[in-house]
Amino acid sequence: MEGHPERILVLGAGIGGVSTVAALRRMGYQGELWLVDEGHQPYDRPPLSKDYLAGRRGRAEIALQAADWFDAQDVRLFRGVRAIGLRPEAGQVQLADGQVLTADRIVLATGGRARRLPIPGGDGEHVHVLRTAEDADRLRTDLGPGRRLLVIGAGLIGAEVASTALDLGCVVTVIDPLPVPLAAALGPELATWLHDEHTRRGIEVITGTVTSLAQDTAGTGVTAGTGGTGGTAGTPGAGTVLAALSGAAQPRPFDVVVLGVGMVADTELAQSAGLLVDGGVLVDERQVTSHPRVLAVGDVARTRADGIPQRATEHWEAAQRGADRAAATLLGSAAPTQGAPWFWTDRHHLHVECVGHMDEAETRVVRGSFGEGPAAVFGLAGGRLVAVAAVDDAMAIKAGRRLIDRKTLVDPSVLADPHTELRGLLRA
Repeated sequence: MEGHPERILVLGAGIGGVSTVAALRRMGYQGELWLVDEGHQPYDRPPLSKDYLAGRRGRAEIALQAADWFDAQDVRLFRGVRAIGLRPEAGQVQLADGQVLTADRIVLATGGRARRLPIPGGDGEHVHVLRTAEDADRLRTDLGPGRRLLVIGAGLIGAEVASTALDLGCVVTVIDPLPVPLAAALGPELATWLHDEHTRRGIEVITGTVTSLAQDTAGTGVTAGTGGTGGTAGTPGAGTVLAALSGAAQPRPFDVVVLGVGMVADTELAQSAGLLVDGGVLVDERQVTSHPRVLAVGDVARTRADGIPQRATEHWEAAQRGADRAAATLLGSAAPTQGAPWFWTDRHHLHVECVGHMDEAETRVVRGSFGEGPAAVFGLAGGRLVAVAAVDDAMAIKAGRRLIDRKTLVDPSVLADPHTELRGLLRA
């Protein structure tokens, strides 16, 4: 892009959108910067399934930036309004309140929405999703001591919700079609131990799928039909959610259902504007969409390399890195160096991190013992480290990331030895 745009408009105020405006100012952009926020104060999403859901942190405490930060950065914030129209050639965006905004460049950071199961009753009164603070507020009112919760999906969000609900005193059941969720991301050793931690903590774990949800006979709950293994029948009561399991003679009663089955990129605005979309708004390595005036970052964006859409990376740091690339593109600067990808999750008072691509590993090495202090799994390919997944071991992640980025040859036996000083490998 030639020359600096005089006005940049960012649609969406999640981590991708806020990081974009922050990066632009940090890189010296002096032009007008507008940010459209559907809510009233941009906030961080990771706490929604943990401290915020548990009531330990409020909305102000999960804000992405202090309330006065936007004024200090000379960012005009359009609060509580959604963009409903995009005209790339004219550089115009229509808002739901009737305003039409014009800018030289537009950045889509519209994120996504929680995926609903395409089954009967999937949007019932006591069937929750968790994507927004409002979702968390509604779910919190349905949780409490003795409440019977069914979590559908044992990935990151589902597992975090299950852990939080257990701490709130709920009786929790988790169901997932995979016997070991997250095995590709964390490696089967850590993923198996982590998934089994649900059972050790008193959560019932079922392998299977849900096929239907419907109101109970009292009209105050939901009936869930599932296919899978495990579970026993209970006695339903008024206001319960009934879950029928294959092989069980009677339906199972629950008070609440939470769907943790992923997200769907919010591409409607891009599609209506004629931008190329395939599981997300397609962008190149500079975050530019099929129209040169429009960029996309965060969960809504999907990178296309050599004409092939790459796998989506729906993690916090990935959105932040995409924002840095977009800012550099808008200012005509070289893209910042990007290292190995990283994500984290917290459940059952354990902090789990992963860096790199564990599914690319040819061999894996375990360091330490899970459940007995810090432990890690190292993934290697061609003698080089390609991934590290760890429980409560920040040093393994920090050193591992640098070893991955440097493509350092590493002796597996050295990695496996818990007495090895990992930082020393960086000096080798």
